Amino acid sequence: MADAEHRGGALLVAGTTSDAGKSVVTAGICRWLARRGLKVAPFKGQNMSLNSFVTREGAEIGRAQAMQAAAARVEPSALMNPVLLKPGGDRTSQVVLLGRPVGELSARGYHGGRGAELLGTVTDCLAELRRTHDAVICEGAGSPAEINLRRTDIVNMALARAARLPVVVVGDIDRGGVFASFFGTTALLSPGDQALVAGYLVNKFRGDVSLLEPGLDMLQQLTGRPTLGVLPHRHGLGIDEEDGLRVSLRGTVRESATAPPHGADVLRVSVLPVPLMSNFTDIDALAAEPGVIVRFSDRPQELADADLVVVPGTRGTVGALGWLHARGLAAELGRRAASGRPVLGLCGGFQLLGERIEDDVESRAGVVDGLGLLPVRVRFHREKTLARPTGQALGEPVTGYEIHHGVADVRGGEPFLDGCRVGAVWGTHWHGSLESDAFRRAFLRRVAADAGRAFVPAPDTAFAALREEQLDRLGDLIEEHADTAALLRLIEDGAPAGLPFVPPGAPA
Repeated sequence: MADAEHRGGALLVAGTTSDAGKSVVTAGICRWLARRGLKVAPFKGQNMSLNSFVTREGAEIGRAQAMQAAAARVEPSALMNPVLLKPGGDRTSQVVLLGRPVGELSARGYHGGRGAELLGTVTDCLAELRRTHDAVICEGAGSPAEINLRRTDIVNMALARAARLPVVVVGDIDRGGVFASFFGTTALLSPGDQALVAGYLVNKFRGDVSLLEPGLDMLQQLTGRPTLGVLPHRHGLGIDEEDGLRVSLRGTVRESATAPPHGADVLRVSVLPVPLMSNFTDIDALAAEPGVIVRFSDRPQELADADLVVVPGTRGTVGALGWLHARGLAAELGRRAASGRPVLGLCGGFQLLGERIEDDVESRAGVVDGLGLLPVRVRFHREKTLARPTGQALGEPVTGYEIHHGVADVRGGEPFLDGCRVGAVWGTHWHGSLESDAFRRAFLRRVAADAGRAFVPAPDTAFAALREEQLDRLGDLIEEHADTAALLRLIEDGAPAGLPFVPPGAPA
């Protein structure tokens, strides 16, 4: 433990846009520093995400910060993501403060001033992490040049100004226009904000770097700031999705190295992309299995050859139920259950499979009929269940995490974790359960038998090891393609003095 006077270095990774690569770069820097023997922590002051995680102390934070903590080889905590916004219906979000839900706010209400009140909490959390770590790598949100939100910002330049953080701006060259994005981002900041922007990182570059170098030189002449690295495009490289609702439903499953099935058949898994889908990272462990083909399917016809249909979590259970009925997917799930074809419901998906839902909290719809595929009745409570359960299923150890307002009253079936199984229909609130390797293999063997497939799970797929390998690849990306000496100077010493102002600057 560092002494009370210790104050570790820090850096803010901003981006020209959402999805520029801030989360990946932050994780990569964390892994690179951890490999150097430094005690490093990730930090994101405010984050909007439907993918979250439960820490050991029972706090809810964004999954990207949990993965960045894994990259840093430290235990995740609520300090790493003090404000989490979980989008819901009617343009509102649940506000989670220091790991606990504190209410619902509209975007106008939050950005109208309520959010800015949390800047003190955010800076206090960052200061605590800096007291106990050698370095803290902060991630911004969206773009720091969103001038309409600057007055109420607590995650980008307002945080950088309050904590005197040097800022590196990441741009996705794969989208095109990266030079204009770097220049425009800088030129739209006020003089005080610009004074902390110390350089740029080009992300997802394909081709010969020498062809890019004249543009990088001109960018430095125009802005007075160097480009601190050109990170090459790496197929399938990323960490758990985080920001907002902009989810590419057919691109969320991580692409792993192609491998033939271990047995004679492949196993086809269809995931229903329900509205406000949450914690779809549950599916990553299935996609990592050789011979398991995972796809998102939103039409009944697409489920015809599926060996397993997964109904994932959702922040809008009742709304998702209506969506399933409207698209004919509810009837198709009923037909699958009647014919003994496997269905797995996770968290909100589990609730949908039950007989009845009583919701005066999330949708305020009162009592509605579920799909009736499991003998379960769900009642929503205002208090959120946040837990890290452990147990057994199919004779194997299982760990997971729970994040839900709905409480299930299981009235029959065969016990399955905290839920139940009837025939080939399974349901549980446990996120992350499929990451338990032995249990996942046992479950897939049962699914293959019910589906009549000669599929055999590979005996040596270790999901935690695959995740570690991916985090190491991110560390390699930084170590091999970024100016690490310059990054260390920024972390230790802050932004250099005398960085030039790029006109016109932010409007008054």
